[in-house]
Amino acid sequence: MLDLLARLPPEIAVLVAVLLVALVVLGWSMVALIHGPRARLQRRLAVVAGGQAPARRALARGPQRKSVQARLKAVEGARQRRFGYRLREQLMQAGWRIEVWHYLAGSAALFLLVLAVGEASGLALIWGLPAALCLGIGAPKLVLGVAAGKRLKAFVAQFADALDVVVRGIRSGLPLGECIAIIGREMPDPVGAEFRQITEGTRIGLTLHEAMTRAVERMPMAEMRYFAIVLAIQQQTGGNLAETLAKLSEVLRARKRMRDKVQSYAAEARASAAIIGSLPLLVVTILALVAPQYIGLLFTTELGNILLAIGLLTQGIGVLVMRNMINFDI
Repeated sequence: MLDLLARLPPEIAVLVAVLLVALVVLGWSMVALIHGPRARLQRRLAVVAGGQAPARRALARGPQRKSVQARLKAVEGARQRRFGYRLREQLMQAGWRIEVWHYLAGSAALFLLVLAVGEASGLALIWGLPAALCLGIGAPKLVLGVAAGKRLKAFVAQFADALDVVVRGIRSGLPLGECIAIIGREMPDPVGAEFRQITEGTRIGLTLHEAMTRAVERMPMAEMRYFAIVLAIQQQTGGNLAETLAKLSEVLRARKRMRDKVQSYAAEARASAAIIGSLPLLVVTILALVAPQYIGLLFTTELGNILLAIGLLTQGIGVLVMRNMINFDI
């Protein structure tokens, strides 16, 4: 890289160096902004203010308030202890019945296959290696993330109806375990599959709290955590479980309405981001068809390769910035 910069004209070398420094500073700033200590503190404060304040106002000062805080800390601590098993949890969330080593072996085989095809076709290693990384490692991860996100959204869409079934069953005199078993038998996946695993866990000797903890690990969503906390508090302090779950169902439906409203408001921003992100690729494609000798300099010269790499890097950073700007967490 330094040799290439040394062979460039001074003006171009200075421009390239300034662009690289600016990209490094921008990348570091984005990482600090999204994952820095201040950002983590703000997210934690938002969770405390938005998720725990209503529960604290609803409960009196005393053992019940301490119980809510202890349950919230226990759920959060369980998620932190399981952070090293993120890939296994994501496979479970996507509903893929494969082991982690199967997934890793498939990604490695795809990486080597793409690399071998690029080598056989005469593609330079500087382009073959990024292509193999994107297709062999990035593509499976992207597909897994999309599958997991789709299944989680389907779970949220059905979960309020599942709570209504529990509420009606309890009001008619059925025990909680039988209501959970009915949901597992009658409701479609993914809600039915998750509640079947809760029922099977209790049948093999797990307590309801342990089964719900595992369910939260499989479905790390606010809705499932609320349900687990409500059941844990009810087992410890008693109370009218049917009324509590009915209120929780109303809250979840209100959250869904708010989420849908925000997504509809952000539709214009998403469309603008898609158009802006696709414009450079569209322009390159049109130029390749209209004037291939003009755009071909980017692929046949060293300076063109450097400029193309910088363009791809800035394009990727811009897409990530726009994605974070229009990605609202409700």
